[in-house]
Amino acid sequence: MLRVGITGGIGSGKTTVAQIFSLLGVPVYNADHSARRLMNSDKNIREAIVKLFGQESYKGTELNRSFITSKVLENEKNRALINAIVHPATIADAENWMKQQKAPYALKEAAILFESGAEKNLDFVIGVYAPEALRIRRTIKRDGRSEAEVKKWMSRQMNEDEKMKLCDFVIYNDGNHSVIDQVLSLHKKLLNLAARQSAPPEKE
Repeated sequence: MLRVGITGGIGSGKTTVAQIFSLLGVPVYNADHSARRLMNSDKNIREAIVKLFGQESYKGTELNRSFITSKVLENEKNRALINAIVHPATIADAENWMKQQKAPYALKEAAILFESGAEKNLDFVIGVYAPEALRIRRTIKRDGRSEAEVKKWMSRQMNEDEKMKLCDFVIYNDGNHSVIDQVLSLHKKLLNLAARQSAPPEKE
C-alpha cells in the first residue's frame, strides 16, 4: 500500500480535496482532528499541556481550543513547545492507522507535514495550492477570524511556494482549475503506482 500525504496552508482547501479522495474510497487520516482527539483522550498529553499552560487549557474534559490557539499565536516558543508534546503522538497514531489500511493507497492529511517531519514515513506528498489572498478570504469566512489573526497564523507556517516545491504532486484550488478533474486524474495515477508497487518482480 502506498502512503500518501496531503498538505497545504490554512485556507488552501486541503480538507475539501481530501474529502473528494474519501468519496472515491480512499482512506483518509486527518492529523488535525486526531491531534485534538489525542489532546482530549491521552492522559500524558493532557498533563503535559496543563503543566505548560495551566488549568485553563481544558474546560472539564475538553481542550480549551480558543485559549490554546491564543497561546500558540502569542509567540514562537509556545508553538514549538506544544508541537513537541503533540506531534510525536500524532505521528505514531497515524503510523498505527496506516498499518491497518488495506486499500491500494491511503492519505494522511496534515497542515504541517514537512514541518513535523512526518513526510519521512510517506511515499508521496500532494500539495493543495491557493493564492494567499484567496486563502485569507476563505479562512475569515470559515473561522470568523480577523485578517490580522489569519496573517499571523500564516506567518507561523512554512512559505506556501516552498512547501509546494517539496510536494510530488500539486492540486490547484484557485478557482481557475477543476479540483475534481485534478483529483480524478491523480487518483488514477496513484492507483497505477500502487499496482506497480505490489506487482511481483519479473522473472529473469
